[in-house]
Amino acid sequence: MKTIFSGVAPSGVLHIGNYLGAIKQWLEFQKKHSCIFCVVDYHAMTIFQPPEKLQEKILEVAMIYLAAGIDPKKSIIFVQSSVPEHTELTWILNTITKIPELELMTQFKNKAKSFRKKVNVGLFDYPALMASDILLYKTDLVPVGEDQRQHVEFTRTIGRRFNNLYGETFVIPNVLIRKESAKIMGLDDPTKKMSKSAENPYNYLALTDEPSLIKEKIKRAVTDSGKEIVYDLKNKKGISNLLTIYSLLSEKSIKQLEKEYQGKGYVEFKKDLAEVIINFLSPFQKEFKKLQKNQAYVKKILKEGSQRARVIAQATMEEVRKKVGLI
Repeated sequence: MKTIFSGVAPSGVLHIGNYLGAIKQWLEFQKKHSCIFCVVDYHAMTIFQPPEKLQEKILEVAMIYLAAGIDPKKSIIFVQSSVPEHTELTWILNTITKIPELELMTQFKNKAKSFRKKVNVGLFDYPALMASDILLYKTDLVPVGEDQRQHVEFTRTIGRRFNNLYGETFVIPNVLIRKESAKIMGLDDPTKKMSKSAENPYNYLALTDEPSLIKEKIKRAVTDSGKEIVYDLKNKKGISNLLTIYSLLSEKSIKQLEKEYQGKGYVEFKKDLAEVIINFLSPFQKEFKKLQKNQAYVKKILKEGSQRARVIAQATMEEVRKKVGLI
């Protein structure tokens, strides 16, 4: 079995794009691979969060994993900060990482351009920590969104560099991107990706949104001029994005939907789409609410997961320390 590692930072609001671009794939992977799913809380600290809020979000992400169907008997589910080897390996990888490499990272460049005086070292060094997350578990495949492709490429580069300097140690991972759902765009602006950190709550469909709010968000979602319900990324970005969401949640092809809504208007289409979303999220939301009432169980799963993860991480770090000459 191949090893798969992936994780979500406990910041912002997890939305339907996160589910379609990541978690949906995880459910398929855990059937036939060795899967490690992490709540990457250190990554969330690149933006300040009040401690009590961070703790709340860590548990929320873990509950979303479990409610979505990640099975702790098949997969390892744990919190990044509970396995100190993540930060230990980051330091060692930092010593073979070049500053210009990190300066080239698109996410850092974009944020540094807008918030130069507020950018912290954690954000700058984010790719090295992500590389440690992945390499620590001898990961074969990393399922990520398109925006993280560059960071996985950096991981591959730094893994090869370590192997060349110190001898074969790390598996060089491959990136996995689900093309049809790599980018679910914002409801308020279909030219930009749906974002869990968006200031406008009408940008995203949160996995925990109540039905009434889902209906309101879809009703207000940006469409395009004209009335035709057709997939046309060049001229009709708004309706194309909604068709993508509808298709992925209903498992109907976009061509089927175009045929079904031929001669019908946006109002009817949006009303039906809202119902599809509500029905799709209903089982997840019921399970999520159960877990909210049983947080002791969630913490138990995370503790057991961290113990299993540490067995792997400690073995890797023992090898790394010997390779680099530490006593």
